[in-house]
Amino acid sequence: MSTLRFKTNINCGGCIKAVTPTLNEVVGAGNWQVDTNSPDKILTVNTDELTAAAVVAAVEDAGFEAQAAA
Repeated sequence: MSTLRFKTNINCGGCIKAVTPTLNEVVGAGNWQVDTNSPDKILTVNTDELTAAAVVAAVEDAGFEAQAAA
């Protein structure tokens, strides 16, 4: 399983609640988390199948921004 990391603007519990249905559908429940304490609001995704572009598209579909983190 590979781990992908993204800088996001998902910065609070309300934001996480808003993005949860989309990420659970695309990534799978339990396969992602957002560190809202990090200055870059890092979204970590564990996947064998998804590309970074697919995760970014899912986050954007939920109304937020994401870009691959170094």
